[in-house]
Amino acid sequence: MSDGYDTPRWDDDEVPELGAPPSPPASEEAAAEDAERLSTGSPADAVLDDPWERAARETRAAEASDAEDVDRSSENVLASWPASAPDTGAPEAPAPLSDAAAEERPSVSEGWSSMPPSSPPAEEAGASTMVAAGLAGEPEGASVEAAVIPEGAPPELGSTTAEHAPGELLVPPGFPLLEGVPRGERRAVGIVVSRFNGDVTTKLLDGALAELADRGVASEAITVMPVPGAFELPLAAMALAKTRRFSCIVALGCVIRGDTPHFEYVASEAASGVQLAAIETGVPVAFGVLTLDSADQAAARLDKGAEAVRTALEMADVFANLRAAAAR
Repeated sequence: MSDGYDTPRWDDDEVPELGAPPSPPASEEAAAEDAERLSTGSPADAVLDDPWERAARETRAAEASDAEDVDRSSENVLASWPASAPDTGAPEAPAPLSDAAAEERPSVSEGWSSMPPSSPPAEEAGASTMVAAGLAGEPEGASVEAAVIPEGAPPELGSTTAEHAPGELLVPPGFPLLEGVPRGERRAVGIVVSRFNGDVTTKLLDGALAELADRGVASEAITVMPVPGAFELPLAAMALAKTRRFSCIVALGCVIRGDTPHFEYVASEAASGVQLAAIETGVPVAFGVLTLDSADQAAARLDKGAEAVRTALEMADVFANLRAAAAR
């Protein structure tokens, strides 16, 4: 055996004893040949008794045999290998179809024309119908049927719907009723307002102050606390409510949607925080924060400041009536 560098080695099951020179194994044929030559007493053949020389001879013979096998296999492969065509770099042209195959192959236009026309589904009773103008086959200026929407069907996407349902709440008679009215006599009101989007919040504050004056709240009974933004409204509202000096609190602000999720975080926390301030303190806190998709929507909603004032005053009055009823 050889490791490729003509260096003989021994097998794992034939490890020589320590102190003795390693003796590589020899084949039975080589051992018989060496014994025969040594028996003749020839001095030249005495070298064959060296195990290292014998291993080197067997290694050279094995390498010569391997090289001969590789040469023969290479000749066989090359003899059966087809000659390669020169690479011109151009793609091969597809083989032309025979006349019979060309006749059997349908054209694109024939394939479309051979498809069976699809019949429109039958109209169901009460379904909406609509004929669009400008379709293929319709003469120019053809009449268009108006859409027929069945009664009770939900409005389509994009249709304009009312933001509020009309009507007033009707409480059946015969039940004890606790309710309040938005009046401001002998009431102290606190207002927390956001400086951010100041053009909008200023108009909200003006509407709220005008409504308070109309409801009978004196100017000296009104405390205004500006804060940096809508996110700070809940903390300021809770601070005013905890003083127990105000009958109600009005929170005013404006949040406009932008390109990032900032709008969702601020609007959600402002709403939940204002509610938490009212729940924790028991003082009514009205939510007068505009949450807009664009600044153009603010003009139609500037009355939310006055609406928040009416809500706060009504809740303050119903709480006062509740305390009076509980004291009786």
